[in-house]
Amino acid sequence: MDKQEYEWVKQTRQILLDQCKELNEADFTKEIGFGFQNIKDSLVHVAGCYHAWLGSFVLAKTDAPLLSKEAIKEMKMENIQHYFQQANIYVDNVFDQFADRNNELIVKEPSWKVGSGVVRKSPHQLLCHSITHEFHHKGQIVAMLRLLGYLPNNTDILGLSEKEFSF
Repeated sequence: MDKQEYEWVKQTRQILLDQCKELNEADFTKEIGFGFQNIKDSLVHVAGCYHAWLGSFVLAKTDAPLLSKEAIKEMKMENIQHYFQQANIYVDNVFDQFADRNNELIVKEPSWKVGSGVVRKSPHQLLCHSITHEFHHKGQIVAMLRLLGYLPNNTDILGLSEKEFSF
């Protein structure tokens, strides 16, 4: 994974976020019965993965990377966008700070899982995990949109225009 490839991730994410901005609150928070139950909670969960594994575990920028259920309940789409923007900063920092040591293991207990034991992962593994995790849940969100009667926009990297997809 490199910075250009992550730009594609951000572009396809923005396609989904833009579509979700158009949803009414009832559809945005409707319990669907799989994943994180609704679109809003799923989006927050995806961003939280970047905050936890990259912002907290790799970069040690925060000890409390995940939001409480109460905080999530109060979030609006603008707050979710901001949560993703901070996640993007963490990704950029990982690219910059670990460029020459991306495969060195970090060995410690996750701050948000006290008592869970030591984890041994590299920045590269956790970056790949965060991105594949996002695409997994993006697929669930797209399925939720379909179940709610929407036609999801194309969020596949191959769906980007030639201009966006070029090196």
